[in-house]
Amino acid sequence: MTNVHRIDTNLTTLDMGCPSSTGEEWASVKILIHDFADLPSAVGKYTRSPEFKCSGHRWCIKLYPGGTDEASVGYLSLVLQLCSGGNATAAFEASFLDKYQSVRHTMRGTEQSFHSGRLRGWPQIVSRSYILNQSNNILDDKGTLAVVVSIKRDSASPFVPSNPMKSMIMGMFLDEETADVCFEVNAGVNVDDADEAAPLPVPFHAHSQILQGCAPMLASLFGSDEEEIATASITDVKPAIFRHLLHYVYGGSVAEGELTTHSKDIINAADKYSIVNLKLEAEAVYVKSTKITMVNAIDNLLYADSFNLALLKEVVLDFLAENHDEAIGSLSFDDVPGHLMKDLMVAFGRKMKGTNEGSNYTTMRVSELRMKLAKVGLDVDGSREAMIEALSARAVAFAMNEDSESDEGSESDSESDDDSEESSAGEGD
Repeated sequence: MTNVHRIDTNLTTLDMGCPSSTGEEWASVKILIHDFADLPSAVGKYTRSPEFKCSGHRWCIKLYPGGTDEASVGYLSLVLQLCSGGNATAAFEASFLDKYQSVRHTMRGTEQSFHSGRLRGWPQIVSRSYILNQSNNILDDKGTLAVVVSIKRDSASPFVPSNPMKSMIMGMFLDEETADVCFEVNAGVNVDDADEAAPLPVPFHAHSQILQGCAPMLASLFGSDEEEIATASITDVKPAIFRHLLHYVYGGSVAEGELTTHSKDIINAADKYSIVNLKLEAEAVYVKSTKITMVNAIDNLLYADSFNLALLKEVVLDFLAENHDEAIGSLSFDDVPGHLMKDLMVAFGRKMKGTNEGSNYTTMRVSELRMKLAKVGLDVDGSREAMIEALSARAVAFAMNEDSESDEGSESDSESDDDSEESSAGEGD
């Protein structure tokens, strides 16, 4: 049974330029192996890392805490696998860091050829007991082992320009000649003088296929109109705000200054038309630029609850927990929905423990919950409860699937390793 989830590359950085190189271009990635002592240590049992991109190819490592075969029993073994299709020629090395992030062991491999699925590495790096010995200071205080894998860029790799599609799609923004739909935006400006003409709506030409793929809510405003240019009226968003919204749909960005100035308008519009990432960007800027006080705390809490702004809600509740004595004496909670009490208790719990971190979904920070959701392709918009429910459901499904496949997978993995590793493990210096 493999333990894929135990190796984390999400919080690491790519570092161009290997310290031991001689002007040649290398790429490095640091891999954190959590709870090393708890990994299966039977011979042939391995833990596979998530795939990472390095030098134009996708790779992973397989770590054998107890060795790959009888000849390496009790030793840590590590192999590098090419996961992307095709072939690659690369030199590579792996370094083990101690708890102080200093290099303790480095294994180097000569330039070798890889094909998809082929493994290269070292069967006897260092004894498992050496790593577990606390006096050697290899594992950090949480039992995490850090490994840096460095791969030399394939000198034979051809130059390939970056994908131009994003710039091409952005070039179609407001292109009237190629557009097949048009938004007529008028935020309902009141005209006091009866003789004064109402302002004309501002047209925003767009493309139905782009809207259907990137903004289905906006696409749904157009019916089955067979006219050459279908139109839809927008009366609840200001033209300047709608321009930001549509530009974002086409792959553009909104300057932080604009997000700060118009954060609530952008949040409201992005929420209504389900442009989730823009909503979260505006929320983050609003949180950064707004100081929560006793005067605005309840208003911001109710606003956050109305638009599912989990990050803003967390900030307000942290403020109330930190200043609970003053809040109880000066604020009215009559309008605060009862379902917010659970979130408030979470905030109190973090304050009492004196930590900003959570070890489980219930006490985890909103940003960390969203990061985990995004990593597995789940919806990041919603309340804390909705995010926790989605992650918990996926964890249960993953565990059930892993258990059902563990016996068969273990047998087939062992056979595959015997065939593919051959005598290549140990070809390093």
